[in-house]
Amino acid sequence: MVASLAAQVIELLRDEAAPAADDQGGGEDPLAVLVGLGADGPLPKPDDPVLARLLPDAYSDDAGEAADFRRYTEPGLRDRKAANAATVIGSLVEAGADLGAEPEPQDAPGGVDVELDRAGVEAWLRCLTDLRLALGTRLGVAEGDEELWERQPDDDPAKAMHDVYDWLGFVQETLVRTRR
Repeated sequence: MVASLAAQVIELLRDEAAPAADDQGGGEDPLAVLVGLGADGPLPKPDDPVLARLLPDAYSDDAGEAADFRRYTEPGLRDRKAANAATVIGSLVEAGADLGAEPEPQDAPGGVDVELDRAGVEAWLRCLTDLRLALGTRLGVAEGDEELWERQPDDDPAKAMHDVYDWLGFVQETLVRTRR
């Protein structure tokens, strides 16, 4: 499940990607060319609410400045987020996860033991944050809405995804405690 969610984040980051650093068209900004960026103008905030949450504006009070800042930072930020998600997937595969297998019944033993070095823990933490931001945005999770989710019927798919959101928070908290 974690690998599938991480792969979806990578796909989202790549499907609506910012202009590539080597995509140099006419009329480039000399500074952009100097630092290796191909974007020849400010980048607007992504239309997708999840991408907008994963790639927030640096200047909330000035859309023009935010778009200009995004121009220089978004391609690299997308790459780093995708790399974190790829690290998570890779560590699961390395630990023996069969990502092509059908999920086992809930009562069957399963899972894999993932061993992480400090850099791996950091990549997992960043990826888990992105996964929770994505799920929380899609679900409309808000501070203090726990009772609302508890009242949802057990067969509601949104409640099941909220349970995944909560579980990812537990995994994240566990990793934070282990890195101390």
